[in-house]
Amino acid sequence: MPSAAADTKNSGGSTLTGEEPTSPATGAQEKFTWGHAGLEAEFATGSDGALRITRLTRPGAAALPPVGAESAPPLVEITALGYSAGWSGPRFIESALGGRLRHRAHRCERDGVWHRLHIDLADGTTGLAAEVVFSSPDGIPVVRSEVRLRNEGTEPLVLRSVSSLLIGALPSPDVLDVHRARNDWLAECRWFTEPLRAHVADVGREFHEHDSRACLALSSRGSWPTDGHLAMGALSDRTDGHTWLWQIESAAAWRWDTGEYGGGTYVALGGPTDAEHQWRERLDPGAEFTTEPAALALGSSFEDALAALTAYRRAVRRPHPDHTTLPVVFNDYMNTLMGDPTTEKLLPLIDAAASVGAEYFCIDSGWYDDAQGWWDSVGEWLPSERRFPGGGIKAVLDHIRDRGMVPGLWLEPEVVGVRSPVARSLPNEAFVRQDGIRVTEHGRHQLDLRHPAARAHLDTAVDRIVGEWGVGYLKLDYNITVSPGGPLLGHSRAWLDWLSSLLDRHPGLVIENCASGGMRMDGASLAVTQLQSTSDQMQPVRYPPIAAAAPTAVPPEQGAVWAYPQPEFTDGEIAFALGGALLGRIHLSGYLNRMSSGQLALVKGALDTYKSLRHDLPHAVPFWPLGLPGWDDEWVALGMRAEEATYVSVWHRGGTKDRTLPVPHLADRAVCAEILHTSWPDATAIWHADRSELAVALAPEPAGLLVRLT
Repeated sequence: MPSAAADTKNSGGSTLTGEEPTSPATGAQEKFTWGHAGLEAEFATGSDGALRITRLTRPGAAALPPVGAESAPPLVEITALGYSAGWSGPRFIESALGGRLRHRAHRCERDGVWHRLHIDLADGTTGLAAEVVFSSPDGIPVVRSEVRLRNEGTEPLVLRSVSSLLIGALPSPDVLDVHRARNDWLAECRWFTEPLRAHVADVGREFHEHDSRACLALSSRGSWPTDGHLAMGALSDRTDGHTWLWQIESAAAWRWDTGEYGGGTYVALGGPTDAEHQWRERLDPGAEFTTEPAALALGSSFEDALAALTAYRRAVRRPHPDHTTLPVVFNDYMNTLMGDPTTEKLLPLIDAAASVGAEYFCIDSGWYDDAQGWWDSVGEWLPSERRFPGGGIKAVLDHIRDRGMVPGLWLEPEVVGVRSPVARSLPNEAFVRQDGIRVTEHGRHQLDLRHPAARAHLDTAVDRIVGEWGVGYLKLDYNITVSPGGPLLGHSRAWLDWLSSLLDRHPGLVIENCASGGMRMDGASLAVTQLQSTSDQMQPVRYPPIAAAAPTAVPPEQGAVWAYPQPEFTDGEIAFALGGALLGRIHLSGYLNRMSSGQLALVKGALDTYKSLRHDLPHAVPFWPLGLPGWDDEWVALGMRAEEATYVSVWHRGGTKDRTLPVPHLADRAVCAEILHTSWPDATAIWHADRSELAVALAPEPAGLLVRLT
């Protein structure tokens, strides 16, 4: 660690400054700062000797009033059997072990775009050591944190919860609004805002000498990590807009809570806990455990913080060509074959999809079904002979390639139906078990990919499908959720490792992450897979709020939005169904083979429009001219701000047919408004430079348009 008055700066631009460390017994503080051009963090010890984050800010931004170290919780909070909270209640702070950890050393490093700070803490009584690793991409006001625990003592410890990122010294709950997003099947990404004081009442701290025990706490509730809520949240200061926006990067389980601490506000982010997820981890002497990562973005507003988080998501994910090419995917499921593919049904769909410009064609569920009732017999992943006579499924895949498209297949790799031969051939230990009993949910068992037999089974299936059959796209679904429990964290980490191994062996493979739509829309999965299903919603008029809010959870170049025009639709309905996907990733479906030439021309025209703008999406950041949408809003709007152009999608679902949309970042600019796509021929879009507003007019019935502002 730095010596007295040390000031070090490595060649990559990370800064680390420190003061002479002193014994906590003297009452003096130890302080140091770390950061780069986009982020600065200050650390200090309190009178109790525990290290804390006392300031986290963007250089050049308006600073919060200075606070003492006592106004923030310790750097890490840990509960274990025999070592619980020091102040009873539901809050994930003030743990006995967390307050005992003492600072031993710290160092910073630079790895490509990443700045990292390692802080070494230890408890001299139990021998528990904690390395807190902060990471931040250069120039971006986002910090990612994870904690690595190691038992350096002589007795085992049984962990019950460990924080991943803990920050305090935020403004009082009196001035903060809290943002969270309901995330339910067919109704994903429904953000809402309320005062933090609605959950944390002012109980008169000055009289009781304690903060309120109350907090707002959210957690996942099963093996679908985003079933119920997104693994996200935010606090905004309503006096100046300053926002702290976070995500917990776990494909298994997570929890966050926020409340009052020392006259200000704290946020605690972490992975599974004993109380919410029945998770415990035994650390024998010498054993280690690493938490699920969490990331926190800073911004002058919610949109500004989301722009930073979007840039972070692009930096942290696995590189892949799909993130810049954005090919159009046709999938035969939604409102079309619905799990009943055959050669007879597929060939004309393939020809029609190719004719309008689709670039990938994915055969969805059912291709392996040789008997009635495939739901509880899946798991072998061998093609049906009954469905594909005369050359089998390989002939269909060849037909896709012959039409200039990349073939894809649907898989649900983690599940094995109770009637599947795989349920009998694999050992019991290859499945997720609780109390030694194999978990059964909705006619399926779940594989535990920590077991080599489970992993070998899936490797064989995928290497056959991708390596032998030449499939270049896998839609990986997950349609059961099992109760939380100890095995799920280990399995989910093995699952992500398995996905990475597939891409190592097959680097051109494109993987779509799906779990009944958006039930696994988490940062850990998005960092590995290329596309994310945003919903299973089948009604075009109900999809706009999902499509508009999806960029809060996933960068636009990864967010797959269904576009399912049908031959019985009017021209306006066809255009409406297509328009919702134009600022994301198009998942085309529908019976194109039954359409007239005029209807096919509408579909092709929409895809051509998409191809003309998709080069901007991998660098664009989202904004919402009308605010984040409500589920029943009559007007919904999503904007994308790119370097050379701004795009605005507008949906009208009833009520008045005129609306103005503020676009403040184009203030005082000479702007050309061009309608690229609309479902109503008489739609208008007029730019008012004096007010920085876009005025649009649409039909009174459901209608939409896409405008480019240059």
